Amino acid sequence: RDGLTGLFNYRYAQERLEEEFDRATRFERELSVLFIDLDHFKFFNDAHGHQAGDEILQILSGIMTKSVRESDTLARWGGEEFIVIALETAREDACRLAERIRMSVIEYSFPNAEQQPLGVISLSIGVASRSDGTDSYEKLLRLADDAVYSAKDTGRNRTVFCSGPKQMNPVK
Repeated sequence: RDGLTGLFNYRYAQERLEEEFDRATRFERELSVLFIDLDHFKFFNDAHGHQAGDEILQILSGIMTKSVRESDTLARWGGEEFIVIALETAREDACRLAERIRMSVIEYSFPNAEQQPLGVISLSIGVASRSDGTDSYEKLLRLADDAVYSAKDTGRNRTVFCSGPKQMNPVK
């Protein structure tokens, strides 16, 4: 487990994703990944200190835990990055989950949030699904990572899903 947030850690998430991807492939089941990045976290840490940043990560972890299902795996991927492994979840439902998480974070009254560049603590989320032509968990992760970078490049505080290599689509 991650020492700060109490969430699963990178190693556990990677092993779990590999297992679940193999299972979903074998039984032709849905599987989606949400790659989540806390927007402007370095700015927040620089302005308010690492202790305040740690508090934000702890609060954020609690909000996200309440937003996911028990069958989902939520983990801290590293720094201000998180991952959700959503079992039996098609892309549309994964995008709804991502938006539910994103909106829950925006609506929460974080300390010092108004001083952030967007005026709130917000998330950029990338979504990818096994059914989008991925033949390995590594490719699925890469697509979700590409999608989160697209979300950040197009203004942050949004969800983008990847329907294939270089096919980024904002969730409206």
